[in-house]
Amino acid sequence: MIYAINLFSTWAIPALMIIIPAIGLARKVPVYESFVQGAKEGFNTAVRIIPYLVAMFVAIRVFQRTGMMQFVMRVLTPAAALVGIPEEVIPLALIRPLSGSGALSTLAAIIQEHGPDSQIGLIAATMQGSTETTFYVLTVYFGAVGIRKIRHCLPAALVSDLAGFLVSVLIVRLIFG
Repeated sequence: MIYAINLFSTWAIPALMIIIPAIGLARKVPVYESFVQGAKEGFNTAVRIIPYLVAMFVAIRVFQRTGMMQFVMRVLTPAAALVGIPEEVIPLALIRPLSGSGALSTLAAIIQEHGPDSQIGLIAATMQGSTETTFYVLTVYFGAVGIRKIRHCLPAALVSDLAGFLVSVLIVRLIFG
């Protein structure tokens, strides 16, 4: 079984790179021209969202460098303790909605300090996989299509992240004790 999975994972991308253009050619789609047009649109989208990304990255740095993150951690620690969230994973919970790479480096630091099989390491890893980089996603997706008023999307996404954080703790405690 493992051999089959390894074989599939090795050949999946090359097979798709052959199958998709072959289907296009069979349907008489101008494959190369369609690819170039898609790449051009992708580049234009990337250029359009650069200001949104820069604004988001600046806001993240300001949040970290001004000490606001440490302040929020001090405020949240007692409430987190009430629901069983270890203090060590609070930085991950704060960074994850903002930055995927920041969250990954925070996760790596937690795992290096506490170990991958510790309860804290398991909770942190589960949180990383159960939540999203909310602000990044909203910035990229909404910026790409020109939406400026996000209405209920941000609160709904943050509630979803909170649910992911809480359920991560619950699941790890139920499964691993």
